[in-house]
Amino acid sequence: MYTKTITFFAFGLLSSLTAPVDAYWRMPCDGTLLTGRLDPVVTPGKVSGHTHIILGGNGFAPTMDYASTQASTCTSCAIQGDFSNYWVPSMYYAAPNGTFTSVPVSGGTVYYEQRVSYPGKTLTAFPAGFRMTAGNPELRAYNQTEQQEAISHVCLNYAGGGPPQSPGFPTVNCPDGVRSQVYFPSCWDGVNLDSADHQSHMAYPLGGRPDGGVCPDDHPVPMISIFYEFIFNTGDFNWNGQGAQPFVFSMGDNTGYGFHGDFVNGWDVNLLQTAINEFTTNDAGSADNVYFNNYFTKPAISGQQCSLPPMVDEQVTGTLDALPGCNPVTNSPAPVPDCAATQTLGSYTSSIFTDETDKGWAYLGCGVDTYGNPALTGPLQDDATMTVETCIALCGGKGYSIAGLEYASQCFCGNDLPARASPTPGVIGGCNMPCTGNSTEMCGAGSRLSLYQKCGSTCENVQFGIAGAGGTVPSVTAVAATHAPSTAPGPAQTSAPSASSASTALAVSMPGSSSSSSSAPAAAAATTGSVGSGSGDSVATSPAAVDPIVPSATPSAIISFGASSASSAAPSSAPAAESSTAPSAAPSDCPSNATTSSVALPSGWTSAGCYLDNLNPRTLSGITFAWWGEQMTSSGCAHFCADNGFSYAGTENAGQCFCGNQLANSKLEPDTDCNLPCEGSATEICGGAARLSVFTNVATTARRRRSHLRRHSQYKGAHFVGASV
Repeated sequence: MYTKTITFFAFGLLSSLTAPVDAYWRMPCDGTLLTGRLDPVVTPGKVSGHTHIILGGNGFAPTMDYASTQASTCTSCAIQGDFSNYWVPSMYYAAPNGTFTSVPVSGGTVYYEQRVSYPGKTLTAFPAGFRMTAGNPELRAYNQTEQQEAISHVCLNYAGGGPPQSPGFPTVNCPDGVRSQVYFPSCWDGVNLDSADHQSHMAYPLGGRPDGGVCPDDHPVPMISIFYEFIFNTGDFNWNGQGAQPFVFSMGDNTGYGFHGDFVNGWDVNLLQTAINEFTTNDAGSADNVYFNNYFTKPAISGQQCSLPPMVDEQVTGTLDALPGCNPVTNSPAPVPDCAATQTLGSYTSSIFTDETDKGWAYLGCGVDTYGNPALTGPLQDDATMTVETCIALCGGKGYSIAGLEYASQCFCGNDLPARASPTPGVIGGCNMPCTGNSTEMCGAGSRLSLYQKCGSTCENVQFGIAGAGGTVPSVTAVAATHAPSTAPGPAQTSAPSASSASTALAVSMPGSSSSSSSAPAAAAATTGSVGSGSGDSVATSPAAVDPIVPSATPSAIISFGASSASSAAPSSAPAAESSTAPSAAPSDCPSNATTSSVALPSGWTSAGCYLDNLNPRTLSGITFAWWGEQMTSSGCAHFCADNGFSYAGTENAGQCFCGNQLANSKLEPDTDCNLPCEGSATEICGGAARLSVFTNVATTARRRRSHLRRHSQYKGAHFVGASV
């Protein structure tokens, strides 16, 4: 079973409330909330100077306050009681031909550490409305400042032999990526929630180390310390380690010295303070569950599904002719001159859904489908040329009012959507598979439905993100933005605002719906189905009952707890000489790449490659949509098919299994077409859209298979549709 882990580490007992301790917890952020030129701390209400990778609560907006964070309906990090936002600059690969390609990031990790103290003071949680930055994006040379000491980079080489961490970019090839790190100041002046440069209200402890010590007298309030780690997958790029290293941060920094981070507090402050008070020893016991277990990210809104649509209409990922904004690459310590940017703020959702309001259909959002208990129970169609238009035409033509697209090629129809399957307000969800018939449209994903509903007189697509005036992000013309922190003061609060002040809600506009359910198709006119009505699991009877094509359920996010031994060392941001205290670069820092070679096959079986799946008839038609009561893996599928006497097994769309004795009317496709990690194991590949990862028993003859099948009149332990031998 897939397990999402939050681990609480602690070292030694707390001798007194005034002395620093080494307890800390680590919070993974598996998904990216948004990548774009936005920075509500430094350039509020404007397009920022360079792109950032942003994590945390979906209350994030170009202008935001504490109430904005508390309006979040999900977070891309692991603790639901924390709707803070965390961001750092994006990284790009500067190719020899002058183009720039965005470097993927394997999420981020935020450490919360108890490292600083001040006589007579206890460690304090961040108050409501608090924000700060760390690092200096203008730096292009090492200068031994506190800002500089807080920045470090680790060259990841899990085979061993990597160099020690350094304040600038590694100068050798890092096969497993670069882990960029920033340590924030931990000593507060006790008055200001922000400052003009977003740093002066905070200070690093005395002693020259950013990660521990006694606070200075002018910043006498010791706070919980935060430390970011972001793993950039630099190993994906073709650099042999010769010549100048080719990576740059989004502000044109090819030295790495300008790495920096921003933080906007969105914690339930009482929860954070309780965690600080309780997690002070090396005993990770039941108290952990008391204070965090009710706050874990809900399985239906996992970190990888919590995201926001672009707010600046420009390309910031993929291969670009220039870095977004005005950011020429420079290794000079001098600031980069300003230049005008022309982008405006808005909400750009074309990459999330297709606007079909002119056809009388509105997008509802990304819903959840469940194996054995389908969300939509009307007709279905599986089509290698599936598009959103095809699906709504099919459902509308048969008199249904709700259309759902799943697994890139499948269309489901119905009149009622149970509450358990309804989209979460404000959450984009994980509907990110391009349609097989149009790669510019999204057709759901594994266990996820892109949902459209027939409109009445009002036809309005769902909206995402914080609602400003009129329920939209205000359009603001970008102005020239410097790379240095803004000299304009930030929020002037000197006391924490209440969560209810300036109440800001997430606006989700649902088309009008009827609460009545029907056993007959809706009239083709403006009748709409019921969305999320009645009991959570009730589904209205629909006509033309057919065997549904639905995947197995999404794995639950289960949090496990642990504690390191007292001899373990906590992470450090100190460069080179202090590298021994940094977290080890274990493979668990970065998810494994999914492959067919990691599949545990039955004896005598081998991988046959990636094949086209024909839909009528199926390429493998012995058992279609097989399920054995566990999460889908290629290993499980191969064993299931072998146990039931078949010589071929195929997995598709991350969560489907097929068995058969021959590949009907198929052809071998490039291995890269089978590229979807299995729902039950991120290390295994389970086909692709209309593509089968095929495995075969090379030792069993057709005659032996027929004899075996005759001896077994029933399939063992199977739940499947459409068996034929």
